[in-house]
Amino acid sequence: MDETIAIESRSDFALWAIERAKEIVAQEGTALALAARDMDEESLREAGHKLGGAISEALLEVFDGLLGQDDQG
Repeated sequence: MDETIAIESRSDFALWAIERAKEIVAQEGTALALAARDMDEESLREAGHKLGGAISEALLEVFDGLLGQDDQG
């Protein structure tokens, strides 16, 4: 996600989090569900790692944005 979003309130953060979660589930959750349906252990493990990585990346994305605010303040 390359788009910069200004998060100035708790409501802004909640909306960002909901939209990011939707994107992550749409991209990574589908692969996880398909691997589970097919009972493919290797694909399930890989999809789980990708899902966890996407969640971590999203959290670091917002954390990095918060650090950038401290630098400007």
